[in-house]
Amino acid sequence: MRNLIALAAFSALLAAPQLASAQDAAAGQRVFAQCRACHQVGENARNGVGPQLNGLFGRTAGTAPGYNYSDAYKRPEITSKVWSPENFTTYIRDPRGVTPGTRMVFAGLRNDQQITDLIAYLRTFGPDGKPAQ
Repeated sequence: MRNLIALAAFSALLAAPQLASAQDAAAGQRVFAQCRACHQVGENARNGVGPQLNGLFGRTAGTAPGYNYSDAYKRPEITSKVWSPENFTTYIRDPRGVTPGTRMVFAGLRNDQQITDLIAYLRTFGPDGKPAQ
């Protein structure tokens, strides 16, 4: 019986790093606090300093309805981009480096886990701001 308990405890220790690296939308909501000054999500989200981020993944860059984007988002190499977790990860690390001329003043998010969690949180919002399916 002790061997079984020891094996279970050892297995839990091995699994812990995997659990810690999983996407965590609740942690992503806390990361989003850094974005909230300019961006909104949810059913009543509106454009502000930055565009609302409902239904971000799968949306073409620079196309949030009613938002007046900077000229940086009107260039062909940007207007052909569809947001995915992969290109969002690259972007959020260095927004001004990826899109020179953007009005976004955020310096970037460097922590991989925070980026993963932020993506998980943003994915919870469909285009209408309701929970995504």
